[in-house]
Amino acid sequence: MNGARKPQRIVPMTKTPVPQAAQRPVNLAEALASFTDVYSPRIVARVNDYDVRIAHTGGEHVWHVHEDTDEFFLVLDGRFDIALRDADGGERTVELRKGDVFVVPRGTEHKPSSDGGSILMFEPTGTASTGDRHEGEIPGHVDSTTGHALD
Repeated sequence: MNGARKPQRIVPMTKTPVPQAAQRPVNLAEALASFTDVYSPRIVARVNDYDVRIAHTGGEHVWHVHEDTDEFFLVLDGRFDIALRDADGGERTVELRKGDVFVVPRGTEHKPSSDGGSILMFEPTGTASTGDRHEGEIPGHVDSTTGHALD
C-alpha cells in the first residue's frame, strides 16, 4: 500500500428536508416567544428520524397512548404533570418541574396537564401529539398534529 486514501463516495439524502430552523442555531427562548398556542408543538430540529419539538403548556391534554414509541419530556419552564395509567387501570401522576426529564414508555396511557409553562419533546418524526388513539373528545386548546415548522 502506498498510503493513498481512496476517495469517499457521498450519497445525497432523499429523506424529508430538515426544517430551516435546524440549519442554524435555535435559541429556545426566542423560539418559544414566536408563538403562544398551547399544546401546539413546533419542530426546532431533527435528529436522524426524530423531531425535537417545543410547546407551551396550559390546561389538560387528552388521555392518549403511543403504541410504538416512548415519549421524552424536558420541562423548560413551569410545572408539568403527567397522569399515567397502568395495565390494571390504576392511575398515578408524575409531577415535573423546570429542568426535570421524564420518559413515558411506549404503550402507556397518559394525560399531561399544566398550569402553564413550556416543554421540549423528543419523538419520532410523524408522531401525533394525541397519540395512536385517545380517549374522548380532544379539547379545543389541544392541537392534534405531528408538529409545525418553526416560523
